[in-house]
Amino acid sequence: MSTSSPGAPAPQALVRRLGVGDAVVIGLGSMIGAGVFAALAPAARAAGSALLPALAVAAVVAYCNATSSARLAARYPQSGGTYVYGRERLGDLWGYLAGWAFVVGKTASCAAMALTVGSYVWPGQQHAVAVAAVVALTAVNYTGVQKAAWLTRAIVAVVLAVLVAVVVACLSSGAADTSRLDVGSDVTLRGVLEAAGLLFFAFAGYARIATLGEEVRDPRRTIPRAIPVALGITLVVYVAVAVAVLTVLGPGRLAHAGAPLSDAVKAAGVSGLAPVVRTGAAVAALGSLLALILGVSRTTLAMARDHHLPSALSAVHPRFGVPHRAELAVGAVVAVVAATTDVRGAIGFSSFGVLVYYAIANASAWTLTPAEGRPAPVVPAVGLIGCLLLALALPLTSALSGAAVLVAGLAAYAIRWSLTGRGR
Repeated sequence: MSTSSPGAPAPQALVRRLGVGDAVVIGLGSMIGAGVFAALAPAARAAGSALLPALAVAAVVAYCNATSSARLAARYPQSGGTYVYGRERLGDLWGYLAGWAFVVGKTASCAAMALTVGSYVWPGQQHAVAVAAVVALTAVNYTGVQKAAWLTRAIVAVVLAVLVAVVVACLSSGAADTSRLDVGSDVTLRGVLEAAGLLFFAFAGYARIATLGEEVRDPRRTIPRAIPVALGITLVVYVAVAVAVLTVLGPGRLAHAGAPLSDAVKAAGVSGLAPVVRTGAAVAALGSLLALILGVSRTTLAMARDHHLPSALSAVHPRFGVPHRAELAVGAVVAVVAATTDVRGAIGFSSFGVLVYYAIANASAWTLTPAEGRPAPVVPAVGLIGCLLLALALPLTSALSGAAVLVAGLAAYAIRWSLTGRGR
């Protein structure tokens, strides 16, 4: 279906600068971020000794979502991700709902990542550090997506080096005990699903590759290659880190760890590595924040083009080739939230929004024909059902707050429809 009105000027196009390597790095920067330093403890509290099975469930759902997203991104190589796919395959309302869930949920995630930077760099002044981080990274994104990709490459290299050091230190220590990996009688299905939902949040960065569809060279080849590569590397890293930390701490101590990776290297007898881990956590959070601002601004651009958000946000900078107004608007909102709010409670809502977003992606992929590159039907089916199950398994407050914000977005859509006679 067409997305523009007859006679309307064509939207300003972004510049295709990113290759496969750049796209993979941006995906890694989104996934191998602060989540791996923080998500293991709450996931262990929910899953008990079944943390690794919960990680496997999250990985399966993530794989289905990634496959569906890759096929859709190759078919619709535009900025916006599932906002575009839902609109084109299911109708304007579903695209709008996906875009709303993504922008609101990921804006909260941006603030959480900024505050994570602050808590590691300067705990007593975490809000000030968070705002400074948002301003700095918004400036980097403003000057061009290729520079952002290079900065992300450096961040990913640092974080991977830190994680490798953690894994080696834990597995080579005398404190490591593989019996701590055994699954005991404390496991419940709901606990595993809740943990999978929390861990899924750390995988969800591959959406950033799809939302950059308009800035990737040869997107029909690049995106389907980049997404599974980024996801596969991330899964290997997460499994290695989870196994290493579990063998040293065990599920009980891990569940109550304030800084799981720092606690693990201390338990392994390598306390000198703890400051390096803290630095790695701060750098990882910066990487996640950089990629999140990048992705949210591109979805904002796509929604502004369709007038679901102010059309002024659809402007593309004539020199840098980026949606500069959208980036500044996202940066400003994130800075305000980071300066005034403790967003830890918003992480649950963000997970809810992300799962809704990918549920719509899987439903969209289901409608593809074989000629359009449809994946095996089981892939979007498992992805859709998995997203819904994990969303419902999240803590009740997270599910209710997430549903309330989505309803508010639908109400705004309905009001616009009643005033204009159309959704956009």
